[in-house]
Amino acid sequence: MADDARVALVTGASGTIGSAVARELAGAGFRVAAGFHRDGAAARRLAAELPDALAVPLDVTDPDAVRAAFRQIAGLAGPVTVLVNAAGVLRDRPLLRMTDRDWDEVLAANLTGPFRCVRQALPSMIAAGYGRIVSIGSAAAAFGTPGQANYCAAKAGLLALTRSVARESGRHGVTANVVAPGLVESPLVADIGAASRSGFLERAATGALVSAEDVAGAVRFCVETPGLTGQSVDVDGGFG
Repeated sequence: MADDARVALVTGASGTIGSAVARELAGAGFRVAAGFHRDGAAARRLAAELPDALAVPLDVTDPDAVRAAFRQIAGLAGPVTVLVNAAGVLRDRPLLRMTDRDWDEVLAANLTGPFRCVRQALPSMIAAGYGRIVSIGSAAAAFGTPGQANYCAAKAGLLALTRSVARESGRHGVTANVVAPGLVESPLVADIGAASRSGFLERAATGALVSAEDVAGAVRFCVETPGLTGQSVDVDGGFG
């Protein structure tokens, strides 16, 4: 892969995991496109920290916005050769209180959004004979969690999507994997409640939360390992 082809798009780059991934890939020599939806200021600050990075508006729930973002990146930096799907939302509540909107918004951001981005990225990856797709999943996809039926379903679907992409694209030099974190130390953790946090820490083999940097390191491993595809790399402190 030529140096001028090392373009990595990270969706949700203004978030805790997305920003850590962006920094990790920039450190690996990639020119990073930091995709953002609402927090443009954070994405622009991040891009300013990284060499030759750019902040790109990207609402993964809007197909026109996805197409526009890929066109912008191609025009400014070149085609995307590494795609990291890190954008996502939570709408947690018990199933009997979950609304259609709660369900639809989570599926749109966490499953349909990555589908759109993968579909947009694949043609240039296949043409180049090289591509890396890494989606941020969740350890919860394997066993389910109360109050997160929508989120768990979306993340389980994301793994199935990833494995299908790996099967379809492997002969073209494209790999696709999921990195599935456990509970990551982030501002969101403050909202889960002491009991949930304590339960995770008791079950995790390490007795600790996962860091965003741990997740980012696993993403880089997926990008740099040609023989790894169609897999879920669990970064959960031994929770599973």
